[in-house]
Amino acid sequence: MARVDAPPDALTGVGPAGASSSMCRRNELPAGTALAGAGHGVFGEAGAARPVRAQLLPGSAYDGSMSTPWHGAAELALVLDPTSDDAAAELERGIALLREVAVGSRPPTLRLYRPSPTVAFGQRDARLPGFGEACAVSTKHGFVPLVRRAGGRAAAYHRGCLVVDHLEPAADPVAGTRARFAAFGEFFAGVLTDIGLDAHVGEVPGEYCPGEFTVHGRVDGVPAVKLVGTAQRVVAGAWLFSSVLVVEDSAPLRAVLTDVYAALGLEWRPTTAGAAQDLAGGVTVDAVEDALLAAYAATLRLAPASRRS
Repeated sequence: MARVDAPPDALTGVGPAGASSSMCRRNELPAGTALAGAGHGVFGEAGAARPVRAQLLPGSAYDGSMSTPWHGAAELALVLDPTSDDAAAELERGIALLREVAVGSRPPTLRLYRPSPTVAFGQRDARLPGFGEACAVSTKHGFVPLVRRAGGRAAAYHRGCLVVDHLEPAADPVAGTRARFAAFGEFFAGVLTDIGLDAHVGEVPGEYCPGEFTVHGRVDGVPAVKLVGTAQRVVAGAWLFSSVLVVEDSAPLRAVLTDVYAALGLEWRPTTAGAAQDLAGGVTVDAVEDALLAAYAATLRLAPASRRS
């Protein structure tokens, strides 16, 4: 049985200004963990959301008869967040939306954004002797180091990635967690396959922040590059499935992870840190976003994109 990450109470920032946020970044969680309650700050406006390309607005493919692979809502409110320079606030926003969905003040929601450079450490990382050095090298590479209260190992992402937060209400959000991992894994693998990658679900030997439901790209039929990492957060009344799709500019990610894992004394294979663009030249974040929204629109109804709220 796969584990699901324990919902953390907070994600501690070790970067500038003592930032703090909360998010679960790993697709494993100790069995029997109690659900975390709300208790986080609410963030205000941070600019206008990015526009949605008209051809991806909802409705054309959805006929009301489809069921989603993850057995969820038939309609999602689409939110496209603008870029920001506050890594902790970006993560905290997902938790704020989750609280709203849980209490019924927000409908089921699909949120997309392009993250600022971040290295998210697990609690086990924070207990290692080399953690201070790992934070320092993260900052040196231009990545904000944050610590999450759940398990897992360090993961890095930046604006060449696309973060997808899918939030839905549920009477029992813990039920179906493993099925969601499998369903979303296949869904994202299908999106990447549609744009020309040989994408599949399964851990890549030696990958960073390893997970059973990693979406990877294959080279000559062999799992080679981690392309999507997934995680879940559950609170009473709702679940959040968060995914990071690594699309462009893998060199800075590989560089920071190489130095971070060396500082932590952890073994891994740096060649597993890549991007979709490494396997299919010309792939961009815009192209992946288009393909993702088209796949969602073929599965359910997407309400028109909103400004950040």
